[in-house]
This record gives sequence, structure tokens and C-alpha cells, in this order.
Amino acid sequence: MRKRTAILIGATGMIGKELLGQLLANQDYGLIKVFARRPTGLVHEKLLENIVDFEQTNEWSGLLIGDVLFSTMGITIKKAKTKKAQYKVDYTFQFETAKLSAENKVQSYVLLSSAGANSKSKIFYSRIKGELDETVQDLSFNKIAIVRPSVLDGNREEYRQMEKISIKVSRLIARILPPLKKWRPIHASIVAKAMINADLKKEISWIYELEEVFQLAKD
Repeated sequence: MRKRTAILIGATGMIGKELLGQLLANQDYGLIKVFARRPTGLVHEKLLENIVDFEQTNEWSGLLIGDVLFSTMGITIKKAKTKKAQYKVDYTFQFETAKLSAENKVQSYVLLSSAGANSKSKIFYSRIKGELDETVQDLSFNKIAIVRPSVLDGNREEYRQMEKISIKVSRLIARILPPLKKWRPIHASIVAKAMINADLKKEISWIYELEEVFQLAKD
């Protein structure tokens, strides 16, 4: 059986790193094409790394050839400094890469979104996630999977105090109030596994929310 070629953007982030590692270890994939602003630091026979400027798509758009695009790109407002800069990373770069991939006949698209994503939200982060979720569904992929996990847990390069607090509170609430178990923190390794399974499943399109992400990782 022919092995799949995966395209990955966001490979240097927490979820992206985990996803890249799992893709390299997965026998269903024969080539992983990474497009990133800085090196991943990995060397592997299945890895083809492209260091690019996401504002200069004309320089590398022709390289977006494969079976599936995995998109895990994102940045915090603290690191981006401004909402304009965050919007560029969380929306513009991801949408443009998805659009170009669809135009290049990539068949499958798996997007890491977030619980609470809503284009009408008053919360800026939730709003831009919701906007991206909506607009990519109009692209010409054969299959689109949008993964919306709860609070993410795992090893990050930078320390996020509020996120650590949120993880502890979420775990406590999930134990005290079982109906809210679906909001419990989810580890990066589980999200990555769910994204791979979303690509390999036969369903055409689906938005996976909260508990569905945990279940998807088990399939």
C-alpha cells in the first residue's frame, strides 16, 4: 500500500513537536514535509524540512504537495505583542497555507483549533480560531477535520503560569463534578494521536469537540 505524504506547519510548537514525532514513527506515512520559520532540530530519513517566510508564499507554495496538511500553528498574545501579529499567525498564515494546499490538490486537511472557537465570540483568541474554522471549510479539500481540545497539557518551551493554574483547576473540577469531565486537560500526545486518526479515518469531514478528541485518539 502506498504510504502517505504529510505536510505539517507549526512543527516547533508543543502539539506540533508531538505530532511530528508520531508521524515519523507511523508506518502509514512515508514522507513528512515540514514548513517552519526555524529548524525543528530533528534529523530523520522521512523528514523534509523547509525553512520559509510565511509572508512570502510565492517562494514555496509549489512545494505544498502531499496527501494531507496538518496545521498546528499558533502564538500567544504575550509572545506576539499585538493582536494584529497574533491574528497573522493564528489566522492568516494558516489560512493561506491551507488555501494553497487545496489549490495544489492536497486531499485531506486536519486543523488544530480550540474548545470555545466561535467567530462571534467577544474573546479575541476564540474569535480568530472560530473564523479560521469557518473559512477553511469552504476550501476544496476532500476531507476536513477540525480538532477542538480542552486545556492543553505537555512540555512547552516557555513557562505559562496561567495555563498551569488552568490545568490544575480543570483537573480538580473534573474530579468534583463528573459531568464536566469533558473539560479536563488533554495531553499533547493524545491530541497528536487524535489528529493522525482524523486523517486516517474514512469520514469526509468532522469537527471533534472535547471528549470526542479523547475518543478519536483511541480509535
